[in-house]
Amino acid sequence: MNKVTIKEVAKEAGVSISTVSNALNDVDVLHPDTKAHVLEVAKRLHYIPNLNGRNLKSGATKVIGMFVTYMGGPYMGALADSMAKECSVAGYELNVFVTARNQSIMANLLGHRVDGAVIDGSILTKEEENALQEAELPVVYLNKEIAGAYQAGVFFDSYEAGRMAAKHLLSKGFKRLGFIKGNDNYDGKERSRGFFSVLEEQHISLEEEFILQGGFMRDLSYRNTKRFLESRGMSKENLPQAFFAANDLSAIGCMEALLQAGLRIPEDIGLMGCDDIELDKYLQPALTTIRTNFEEQGIQAVRALLEMLAGEKQGSLHKLDCRLISRQSA
Repeated sequence: MNKVTIKEVAKEAGVSISTVSNALNDVDVLHPDTKAHVLEVAKRLHYIPNLNGRNLKSGATKVIGMFVTYMGGPYMGALADSMAKECSVAGYELNVFVTARNQSIMANLLGHRVDGAVIDGSILTKEEENALQEAELPVVYLNKEIAGAYQAGVFFDSYEAGRMAAKHLLSKGFKRLGFIKGNDNYDGKERSRGFFSVLEEQHISLEEEFILQGGFMRDLSYRNTKRFLESRGMSKENLPQAFFAANDLSAIGCMEALLQAGLRIPEDIGLMGCDDIELDKYLQPALTTIRTNFEEQGIQAVRALLEMLAGEKQGSLHKLDCRLISRQSA
């Protein structure tokens, strides 16, 4: 099928080629209605812009794009660093794009500004994923189970991580458990699903009040744990015997609130997290956690992308194992 040209988009939309170019490149000179009309026509015609005139399959850019919505926290830094090192070994550069604008992401990808991309799996819509697949642009999605001719998924076995956490706490004699939830994304859902699957198997119920929102964030977990303690009092009978937090940052926030309230960890209440960030082993007490290995995910993501770029194999699923790191907090 012949690719639609910018001239054909302009003709269909009843505007000039420069107007189409300004709309596609988000140049702020158009009336919003005109811009919306042009973009709708381009989408309907399945127009793929070629922003630098290079063919993707030539590999001329030698650039891999990493597309995320934020760069905060220990995860993104470790991930980007390991990806950059792996790209360098293969003779590629890594460009990091931090944006929540899907239009910008699609323009960079379909405009062939990069040879391939590693993308946070929660960003794009299914329609946008399909458009990249149809354009034969290799993409690796982080923390998403997806595979195709030009699609690969690299994700942690977060379901098993949740199961490991529950089994460990139960093996330590903690029967009345609390849970600090993560975000409503792949890892958050899978860690929760794994954790509760073990409790269900053991016929253990968890009080609704013992489920706190942590959002994978230290501050939110701290505030909600503090509020929970103030509402329940310091009596051990009113508290969980141990908390599992869906990531280490929220576990650290929980730890701060527990210690400030005068509770001893693990004597009064146990605590464990998930990810095994560098800070864990320096805490007092050191945090028991599940290691997910951010660096390995970055390495495997780049390798999977390079295999697709080289035409060596089509995309596949890459599940990364987790392991228990037992320390003093539980």
